[in-house]
Amino acid sequence: MIVKAFEFELKDGRRALVRSPEYADIPGVLDYLYKTSGETEFLLRYPEECVKYTPESEKELFDQINAAPNDAMLLCLVDGKVAGNCRITWSSKIKTRHRASIGIALLRDYWNQGIGTRLLTELIRIAEENEGILQMELDFIEGNSRARALYEKMGFRITGMIPNAIRLKNGTLLNEYHMIREIKR
Repeated sequence: MIVKAFEFELKDGRRALVRSPEYADIPGVLDYLYKTSGETEFLLRYPEECVKYTPESEKELFDQINAAPNDAMLLCLVDGKVAGNCRITWSSKIKTRHRASIGIALLRDYWNQGIGTRLLTELIRIAEENEGILQMELDFIEGNSRARALYEKMGFRITGMIPNAIRLKNGTLLNEYHMIREIKR
């Protein structure tokens, strides 16, 4: 699904552009994926696992998402650089098409600028405009208090936990929490 592009002002006064991904974004997205993977333990990949992401695989992914009626990815660009992205997707299967799954990540340099709030606001708008979606779902990893605070601010609540769902390289085990946000119409 192609989402109409929009701009907004960051807390520091810079302008951000949010839009669906384009082929010209592929080098920046690959760099972003690698960098975000090394900035925090709260993503499900390490930088060395990013080798599976290639220009060809990203082009295929962009084509798939942009053409799908039940999938959207948004990139947030600041000064032409990928600062973050988010995605919403939902099933076409009758029993689960009321559930939309979302994900979001930002480069550390862009934390505390209002990007996460603005991206989640847009995902909520997409969900609310789709009458079939009754709830949005996401997961976060134990210790990611910044993400949890953002999600709770945006109306999500914890509904479950998977103990020891994540194992870091140093052997530390972390729980994964599931959250939902009901769509109110």
